[in-house]
Amino acid sequence: MTPEPLVPLTLARVLRPWGRRGEVAAEILTDFPERLKELGRVRLAGGRDGESRREATVVSCRLHKGQAVFQFAGVESIDDAEKLRGLEIQVPLSERVTLPSGRFYIDGLIGCAVFEEGAPAALGTVREVQTLAETGGAPESWVLAVKTPDGGEVLIPLAAEICVSIDIAARRIEARLPKGLRELNQ
Repeated sequence: MTPEPLVPLTLARVLRPWGRRGEVAAEILTDFPERLKELGRVRLAGGRDGESRREATVVSCRLHKGQAVFQFAGVESIDDAEKLRGLEIQVPLSERVTLPSGRFYIDGLIGCAVFEEGAPAALGTVREVQTLAETGGAPESWVLAVKTPDGGEVLIPLAAEICVSIDIAARRIEARLPKGLRELNQ
């Protein structure tokens, strides 16, 4: 049997040793931090040379003040833990959490064709997903940066009232653009 190719999903990044027994503090890079406590085998990748990759077994993980504190098998000292600094804690992409209805992963939205409701031709293709903070608005809101066929770009808020139908499998988004949105993007 051929092993599954690893398309990595980074869940955390090691920041520094924690304590004297080989634990490490890690920056949490997932919207589902509770799942870190359930990890078994992971890949540690990246680091100072950018090339390091190795399998590791998570002995324990706990959440502490917005960070994850990991203990890996065979890492028993500050020196051992220091060697992990900067490494990303990864699992195969196939192990990511299934999202509830109406929520989407950013990589699932990128490349989707956007159609204005009732229009036969696509308005364009999602090039990027940005937070409104990047475009001068509220940080908790998202915007689709849609590349148009003429080489321009339209920013469309990712809101249920505007993006009325999202079909990731069909790579299609139906949008009901508010009056003046196109002109605002000119």
